[in-house]
Amino acid sequence: MKKIKSISLVIFLLFGLSIQAQTKTWTLEECVKYAIDNNISIKQTELDTKTADIDKKGAIGNFIPSLNSNASHSWNVGLNQDPTTGLLRNQTTQYSSMGVGVGVDIYKGMQNQNTLRRANLSIIAAKYQLTKMQEDVALNVANAFLQVLFNKENLKVQKEQKANNEKQLSRSEELVKAGSVPKGDLLDIKATVASDGQKVVAAENALLISKLSLAQLLQLKEFYDFDVTDETTVKDENNILAQTPLAIYDKAKEQRTELKIAKTNLEIAEKNVAIAKGGYQPTLQGFYNINTRISYADSYNFQTGLSSPAPPFSQQFADNRGQAFGAQLNIPIFNGWSAKNNVERSKVNLEKSKIAVEQEELALQRNVYTAFTDAKGGLNAYESALSALEARQEAYNYAKEKYAVGMMNSFDFNQSQTLFSAAQSEVLRTKYDYIFKIKILEFYFGIPIIKN
Repeated sequence: MKKIKSISLVIFLLFGLSIQAQTKTWTLEECVKYAIDNNISIKQTELDTKTADIDKKGAIGNFIPSLNSNASHSWNVGLNQDPTTGLLRNQTTQYSSMGVGVGVDIYKGMQNQNTLRRANLSIIAAKYQLTKMQEDVALNVANAFLQVLFNKENLKVQKEQKANNEKQLSRSEELVKAGSVPKGDLLDIKATVASDGQKVVAAENALLISKLSLAQLLQLKEFYDFDVTDETTVKDENNILAQTPLAIYDKAKEQRTELKIAKTNLEIAEKNVAIAKGGYQPTLQGFYNINTRISYADSYNFQTGLSSPAPPFSQQFADNRGQAFGAQLNIPIFNGWSAKNNVERSKVNLEKSKIAVEQEELALQRNVYTAFTDAKGGLNAYESALSALEARQEAYNYAKEKYAVGMMNSFDFNQSQTLFSAAQSEVLRTKYDYIFKIKILEFYFGIPIIKN
């Protein structure tokens, strides 16, 4: 009996956890954070930052002396020169050598220094690019999130409209029985209810598709029970519309990542010019080498009947040891215009980077002023839609009263109802359009989609 109770308890807990998992709803903040942590494009950009770090290690390595060792061993069989006497003899000679060499750049036209500076700038640019990717993902998630909210509210409106029409259908049936309205009106109401059912199905499908789109942005594998919280507040929390477009633009020039990327790329282009110009200058390398060798022969003297002995290995290592050190100066005179072409090519890229900065500034100014105008227009459209809805609500209520007493035919009543439904949909559309446009304007002002 105790075992059965234990099994029942486990099943109950698992069922409870399943219900809890199914009823979990995601906030906008949760969606954005999850997308940033799991988005594939962001992960790829993170790898670019790691590559930039590796490039910096390579640039630092240019300042470190190079150290290399070498070793070789060979056999010479047959008639060859005796390494001890210099005479040709029929013998097998073995020869071993080994050495260690050190090299260092003393001067290289400041190319190593500028390469390191460029590597540092590349790390900054990679981090900016990662930030830009995260911001783009956050905006896309916010847009998809608001689309889900719009479709949820639209589904509620369609269901309410269908429920109202079903009630109206019941009243019409009573009025037809009483002879207050013709039977044709009843058929019109039935057609309207059927049409409402189609609108509910379409709204349900739109909601499902919008949830699926958001779940895919989040890289969710299990999206069947995915849902979001009903965050429907419409207000300018940061009072962003109180700012002037110029103030927002000035702030955006300091905050926007795309402009930072363009300016950093300009600095990288300047360093590339400096590196290319270094190819005109002489280079000076220092070196130090130490090496030694041993040799011995397996030979037979037919006159004496004895083998020729070789000195001990340790003695040969000491006796044959040699050192070399010095400096090598290379002065470029003519190299097929390669250095000149590299400089000219880097200068062209520098001019492109300057133009890119100007383009980003112009694009940012245009986007800010457009976003400000859109947000203002979105607010006006939303307020107008609310006023229109209020008027349509009164007209619809009046039409219902007239239709209930037989003073309005079904066609006119359906017209009033259709206009009221359209007004409700317009309020929803302008509402979420305004919310998203405010988010974009705040985005340019440096206010993140979610607070860290």
